[in-house]
This record gives sequence, C-alpha cells and structure tokens, in this order.
Amino acid sequence: MASKEPIRIKTISEFHNLRGLPKPKHPLISVVNFSEMQNRPQIGDESLIFDFYSLSVKRNMNHKYKYGQKDYDFDEGILFFIAPNQVLRIETEENSQPPSGWMLLIHPDFLWNKNLAKTISQYEFFDYSLHEALFLSDDEEQILVQLIENIRQEYNTNTDKFSSDIMASLLETLFNYSNRFYQRQFITRDKAHHEILERLEMILNQYLNSDLIVNNGIPTVQYISEQLNISPGYLRTLLQNLTGQSTQHFIHQKLIEKAKEKLSTTSNSVSEIAYELGFEHPQSFSKFFKKMTSTTPLAFRELFN
Repeated sequence: MASKEPIRIKTISEFHNLRGLPKPKHPLISVVNFSEMQNRPQIGDESLIFDFYSLSVKRNMNHKYKYGQKDYDFDEGILFFIAPNQVLRIETEENSQPPSGWMLLIHPDFLWNKNLAKTISQYEFFDYSLHEALFLSDDEEQILVQLIENIRQEYNTNTDKFSSDIMASLLETLFNYSNRFYQRQFITRDKAHHEILERLEMILNQYLNSDLIVNNGIPTVQYISEQLNISPGYLRTLLQNLTGQSTQHFIHQKLIEKAKEKLSTTSNSVSEIAYELGFEHPQSFSKFFKKMTSTTPLAFRELFN
C-alpha cells in the first residue's frame, strides 16, 4: 500500500484527539500510555509530523516504525526521540496486538523562559532519533519510568507557581539520563558500529574512485551521513569513540591516502591529480596536502623516484 501524505500534528491536544485520548490536563506537556489509546494506527502506512518533541518507550507492538537504517518491531524496550518537523512512518499489519509503553509529549512553548530552551538542541539524540533507536536495559527503563511518573503526578495534582519549574527540572534530569544511555551504546554496540565504519570506508572509496569527486568536489559530512542514513551528530560521536577523529578529518585522511596513491603510482602532474581529487586550484591541493602531511606533493613524489 502506498504511503499517504504525512499528517501534521500541531498541538498536544490534536494528538490526544487523533488517538482517542481524553483532553490533556496540561496543554503543553503530556504523558500517554499506549494501552489507553482508543484510536490506533490504521492498517497500512501512516506518517506523522509533530510540531513538538516526543520521547517514547514501546513494547509488544505489531507496528513497524521506520527509523532510518531499520524497521523496528517493538518486542523489547526501545527508546526513541522525535524533534519538531521530523517524519515518523508507522506500518501497521492486520491483527496487531494492543501496544504497551508510554510517550512523553513536550511542546516548545513549554520551554519558554527556561534553561532547557537553550540546551535542548545540545542533546544529540534528538538529531539521531530518526536513524537509530536506543535499546534500554530493564534497569535503565525503570529509571526513566520513575521520572515519567513524577512528571505525570506533578501536572495532574499540582498547579501552583512551582509546577512548571519542577517539571522542567524533571525533564532535564530525564534528558541527562537519556544522554548517559545514549553514550553507553557506543561502548556496548561495538559490532553494529564497526559495521557502520566498514560502510563508511566503502562509501568513501567508491566516491573517490568515481567521477563524483570530479563533478561534486570533496564529499561533505552531510553527504556521507545521508549515505549512511545516520545523522551527522551520531556519526561524529561514533567516529570519536572508534577512531578518535572527527568526521571531516576521517574524510580528509582518506583523501590524502588517495592523493599519495596517485602521486606514487601515476605520472599525472600535481595539477591533474588536484583536479581528479575535486580541487579547483592546484594551489589549494598543495596547501591541503602539506597541512595534512607536513610535506608538499612534489616532495612526496620524489621519495618514489
């Protein structure tokens, strides 16, 4: 079945209405249990775009959520994050079972005049959310569940002048724990991350050995991230953990390797090699080569003559 046009959900109240939930107790923040939803996604594809942040843990679902590299069947605790204007596609099969888990919804307006308004963009998981979901241990999930319950209790039972600040503080604690779990995966998911590194090597090699580099120039971090179907922030953190290098430095190292290969195995001039490697001007290539190797292209070539 072909995918339908995405449904834009502008407010938390609209989301509650879409899923057949009671009107939210607070217009700008809400905690939803999936088991309470009366209107579940229809059979087939459904794409949603939120104008607010969401953080979810889902279990035992026959839905598939399109998250960049993979389709996730939620039969174990998985945490994922969605920022405003990101697209989430849901594939629902016939005879799907009632879901379990919870979803925290936070409208950006709730963050006005709060520290989180400035810091929320620093949490990388809101960038990487559409590309990798985070698998939680039971202990990690229980920590988040307790914080979620505290947030729910606060907006359900307290409406004094302290409520908003207390909920913001709980949100910041929730995000900080999520950040800890996010960083943890770079240690515990070595196999998956080394597979990404292998794909990165393959993509760069194919690019440098094709006309792409002549026509489009040196590959950008954004281009490589899109080819890997992960965010630039996720790729940066992964490479820092695996190689100690930034993404740009990793790309430049591959470019230098290719330059050395051409200088040592071909008779092409430095100007020709510069053009073949996506540089408009030979001087730019020579400057780049010396910066990376502490020697000039001609001096490097002389080592092989």
